[in-house]
Amino acid sequence: MTSSAAALLIGERRVSRSERDPLVARNPATGEVIAELPTGTAHDVDDAVAAAARSQPAWHRRDPAERAELVRRLADRIEARADELAGLDTLDTGSPFAVMRRDADHAVAHLRYLAGLVLEVRGETIPSIADRLIYTLRRPFGVVGRITAFNHPLLFTATRLAAPVLVGNTLVTKPSEHTSLSTLAVADDIAELFPAGVINVLTGHGHDVGDAITRHPDVRRVAFIGSAETGRRIQERAAQSAVKSITLELGGKNPVIVFPDADLDEAVDGVLAGMNFTWQGQSCGSTSRLLVHSRIHTEFVDRLAARIAALRVGSPTDPASDCGAIINEAQLAKVLHYVELGQSEGARLVTGGRRLVDGALANGLFVSPALFDHVAPDSRLAQEEIFGPVLAVIPFDDEEHALRIANGVRYGLTASVYTRDLGIAHRFARDLEAGYIWINETSLHVPGTGFGGVKDSGLGREENLDELMSYTTSTNVSVRLPAAHKTDAAR
Repeated sequence: MTSSAAALLIGERRVSRSERDPLVARNPATGEVIAELPTGTAHDVDDAVAAAARSQPAWHRRDPAERAELVRRLADRIEARADELAGLDTLDTGSPFAVMRRDADHAVAHLRYLAGLVLEVRGETIPSIADRLIYTLRRPFGVVGRITAFNHPLLFTATRLAAPVLVGNTLVTKPSEHTSLSTLAVADDIAELFPAGVINVLTGHGHDVGDAITRHPDVRRVAFIGSAETGRRIQERAAQSAVKSITLELGGKNPVIVFPDADLDEAVDGVLAGMNFTWQGQSCGSTSRLLVHSRIHTEFVDRLAARIAALRVGSPTDPASDCGAIINEAQLAKVLHYVELGQSEGARLVTGGRRLVDGALANGLFVSPALFDHVAPDSRLAQEEIFGPVLAVIPFDDEEHALRIANGVRYGLTASVYTRDLGIAHRFARDLEAGYIWINETSLHVPGTGFGGVKDSGLGREENLDELMSYTTSTNVSVRLPAAHKTDAAR
């Protein structure tokens, strides 16, 4: 990395040193130190918010088409650097390069998609009596704070900066302290393309920089991707300084439900894809609870176990690897703890769940994907988000039983149903407590469809027009028109 790529972006300044010990970026696959990055402070947040506030009025007055053009140019820059940025994410996250490369493509496509929507952010006219005109204006909040998660660094940084700035806000954004490399690299392009202060990039710890962004009284709009526990803390901390608009994309304990009439080959493929083993199950959308009808339970688990056992865990730079490394030691310990917990709760470990330390994997944080069977619906293994490659199988007997299990957690992000019966499909689409439901597929994010959860899985929707609108407020304008003047001829 160049020195500029390892620097914070605060207004027009690049800050490569800080008063704190640096953030140490380690490759989870090898344990090697990749880089030392500046650790931002609350003082840096103050400076970044001040820079954002100074630039916001002029940014808001710019033609929306001009703002959209700059976002498109950023997409072009990321597209040109896609291999480089995906490589940084691979080193930083431990996930396979092919997965991170797809993230880069998705980031480019989504930036262009949102840029094309900007002119759809508009007010409305409201019918009234003849001598009055009533209409609404959509206005930006001003300065927005965004805090993103570790599992998709480039994707989250790039796509989640677009909506706020497209509608006229300025931004202070912070990536996860565990995966900041690609964000700081993209900060070079941001600094060249955007006016100073429009997008400010800070790295640092969540309890320090993230908390300061959340609590800053001049940041009236905050968005976060991460755990439910941190999301609730953000709500609490934000309310201590001002009344704020908060959106949260949080965790999930997402069910995939397989009925006897389903195409079982497609269902097995869908369960594997939905569990996101390709980034070690470290995804809020992972379908980590598999509900299988008792009539096909044994056959389905046998098929699935063979497929999971065949997944190759290896170096994320090896094209043959299906799964890479867990993000850090703490997360690896959490995954292994839940493997032990599942066994102590009486579930049967069918395959996986072992730390892998042989040969080239010896210095990395690798674990074989785990499949548990006969998991009790009220057990911790079935109730708590693990954020790792651990899949829990729960048999069910009928629709009512399946629905009760599926909705019996505090989360509600995604759900999937495999069946050929349209009645079952639509009843579950109606009754499942989830923000995004798939029928006969998993995980696919379709452009223009809002993604987000219910219950403890979050507030708000992203990835569509609703996301753009959520970064604006509505102002009502009521104009009483003066009476028409009579002309001399009319008299």
